[in-house]
Amino acid sequence: MSGLTKKAIRDSFIKLLNEKPLNQITIRDIVDDCGVNRNTFYYYFEDLPSLLESIVNEEFDRIIKEHPTVDSIEECLDVIIDFALKNRKAALNIYRSTNRDIYEQYQWRICHHIVTTYVDGNLAGRKVSPDDRKLIIDYMTCVLFGFNTAWLNNGMVDDLQSRFHRLYELKQGELEEMIARCEIK
Repeated sequence: MSGLTKKAIRDSFIKLLNEKPLNQITIRDIVDDCGVNRNTFYYYFEDLPSLLESIVNEEFDRIIKEHPTVDSIEECLDVIIDFALKNRKAALNIYRSTNRDIYEQYQWRICHHIVTTYVDGNLAGRKVSPDDRKLIIDYMTCVLFGFNTAWLNNGMVDDLQSRFHRLYELKQGELEEMIARCEIK
């Protein structure tokens, strides 16, 4: 039962985030919406930021589990923005809140993990120095994170996926070229 209660609190919070800004949501709103009492909320979460952090950590764990491999840089972006696309208003309300750092840290962790998975898949059987591997991962993580952050800053109005997919059509072969340049023979 406890997993269901925790999920009900989480779902109510996301539902409310899709309706109004984070600074207008109270614990009372959440417990009224999901039908539990305040003590039950506090049994699972210290406060609203800890609830938010729990949600982004659960999303991170879900993404890792669902994407043990990544076949393209475009897939990296699709994975990273999945939650935002499914919960557009909630993502913007979190991003525009005083708890923005929690969401940005989540986005960075997702970007880094997904890019690392993608790059390591492309490095299979090839030798590059650890410094070059890290440099490639950092570069690609920054590109993904930057595009995602700009998209959020602009209110998610652009078709980020189309723009990003087009960019990587133009940059096709870039990762392969970087790997070839730093491959240890």
